[in-house]
Amino acid sequence: LVSLKDYVSRLKPNQTAIYYFNCEDAAKAATSPQLEGFRARDVEVLLLSDPVDSFWVRTALGFEGKPLRSVTQGAADLDQIPLKSEAKPDGADNAAIATLIAAMKQSLGRSVKDVRRSKRLTDSPVCLVASEDCLDRTLERLLARQKTCGVDVSAPVLEVNPGHPLISALASKAKAGGAIGDIEEASWLLLDQAHILDGAP
Repeated sequence: LVSLKDYVSRLKPNQTAIYYFNCEDAAKAATSPQLEGFRARDVEVLLLSDPVDSFWVRTALGFEGKPLRSVTQGAADLDQIPLKSEAKPDGADNAAIATLIAAMKQSLGRSVKDVRRSKRLTDSPVCLVASEDCLDRTLERLLARQKTCGVDVSAPVLEVNPGHPLISALASKAKAGGAIGDIEEASWLLLDQAHILDGAP
């Protein structure tokens, strides 16, 4: 357990928010791909596993001028926080990655709200996050289980890691005009994998 006062006393240079991860199982959440970019910068993330936390953080105003920010919602604002060790260049071909992302969006259709490059992934090929205008994914699942709330689980954002060998290989294939069927199949496999990593049964 950690107090917000202790957390704020250990903020990293240029860190402007208190990061948290709403989760149903803290042990599983600790290995989540959404935490990779934060771990690479040695940024603390609060693992909030009590269901009431999902509601509390939506109304909390922050602490000592630092807002509370979910690591599974919106874009990761990690660019200004230095890495623990010097970053290895991802060697990604930007044009190829853009082509792959467009192909994945087309393949996955309404199953995802968007497909985009990730700033939070360092090791995993993909992860799921909620868009800025949606509820946190854990809160949304909690409300969806309560049939009277009228909340459905919305389509997630699929983030891809351009530095991962699998994504890089798919991007090269997409840029070369490779078999659309292969890219479509890989897109669905990656989405399924991301759902499993996100805790789906």
